Amino acid sequence: MTSADATRTVTPDEAWAEMVAGNARFVAGTPEHPHQDVERRNEIAAAQTPRAALFGCSDSRLSAEIIFDMGLGDLFVVRNAGQVAGDSIVGSLEYAVEVLKVPLIVVLGHDACGAVRAAIESTHADAPVLPPSIWRLIAPIVPAVRRVLRASADQGVTPETVDAEQVGREHLRDTVTALLQRSELISTAVAERRLAIVGANYRLAEGTVVPDVILGTSNDAAA
Repeated sequence: MTSADATRTVTPDEAWAEMVAGNARFVAGTPEHPHQDVERRNEIAAAQTPRAALFGCSDSRLSAEIIFDMGLGDLFVVRNAGQVAGDSIVGSLEYAVEVLKVPLIVVLGHDACGAVRAAIESTHADAPVLPPSIWRLIAPIVPAVRRVLRASADQGVTPETVDAEQVGREHLRDTVTALLQRSELISTAVAERRLAIVGANYRLAEGTVVPDVILGTSNDAAA
């Protein structure tokens, strides 16, 4: 990506294609490490024009610019444990869309998520009481846990045996839905094809980003 490419307006499809290509380089072990030098630092000191916004889990293994092989000024990143959509998250993403004019929001979950595991464990009959702030954080994940448990009840699945990855996928879809429901600004931008939202899961061992929900691109798909 040249300096000129980095500042021109990109479409939602182009933004997602760039992120897919960057992740492929990361997985292959051939990253280019773009925009990580002194020249780039000086270039963007006065203003930012990120290619996309990323809302992901705070897990230390999800370093957004690394796994998408990007650099300074390329991504507007918002994170919390379990990628739970709260007021500060929605406001930050609205800022990215309205002020920074990003054409893409990526919502990124991952396997072996501690927040998802905590939400599952909270449904155990003998679950310990969690500190209030932690409970408020994971509470929005619990509906996904209960849906998966209900759907697999005839198979004898319990909180002890439920598939955490399936719960994580359900929660990812809930998060995308929450952003659309809670933000008229974001939902309008998607409807007008000015913005795409991709909900994806990151595979910790392989390094791959696997899309699950795609809205607002030429390849819309909801799994």
